[in-house]
Amino acid sequence: MTTPGLDLTSVLRPVRQGNAFEETVERLLTIIKLGLVAQGERFPAERELAVQLGISRLTLREAIRELQQAGYVCSKRGRAGGTFVTYSPPAPQRSELRRLALQDGDKLTDALTFRLAVESGAAEVLAGQFGQSADEAVREVLLARLADVNAASPQDYRRLDTLFHLCIAEQTGSSLLAAACADARMRLNDLLNAIPVLRRNIDHTAGQHQAIVSAILDGDPDRARSAVAEHLAGTAALLRGFLG
Repeated sequence: MTTPGLDLTSVLRPVRQGNAFEETVERLLTIIKLGLVAQGERFPAERELAVQLGISRLTLREAIRELQQAGYVCSKRGRAGGTFVTYSPPAPQRSELRRLALQDGDKLTDALTFRLAVESGAAEVLAGQFGQSADEAVREVLLARLADVNAASPQDYRRLDTLFHLCIAEQTGSSLLAAACADARMRLNDLLNAIPVLRRNIDHTAGQHQAIVSAILDGDPDRARSAVAEHLAGTAALLRGFLG
């Protein structure tokens, strides 16, 4: 089964028919690498995936076969069957970080700026919506994601942190904004995964996550934007520190 309460529509939007196979592989890899469907969890049913991506089931099966050959998924038959994620992020390694720094270091500032714009904007929008009309369902989802990430183990922190930030964008109701946030995270994903997560890092960011959620639930757009900006500034400093 997939993560409860997870909305994949922002990532599983229709692909362009001219590049259907390549884009399908890319979309499914995004879901896997961001941990939106974690190791051991099952993809949505083929019929549902094909409809969401706007492709034939034949194209979908070819994309899944490609991912299976690359070791990202496995397929099982029967009533409890389906496509299951087998990929797990590699353990953080300084050698990998150095390789990524040489490969992607010049793109880091651009990616960080993009992430700041879309994630702080998403929090601002959601806080404004909440200020106009408090939604108990939104409150419950945000608090659940907050509890998950702040209680995460170091091994599962990156995945749950991703779910927390994407949740804010999803709750705005804008699929384009949610897709942009997923794209922004994906641009930094390999770099973030190459950095070790320590318990003190989780404890430090817990207060920042709480500040973001509190500002949103208080209906304060300016404070929500500032809280996200402060949080992301810390992440940016961490990345630059390891790459420096």
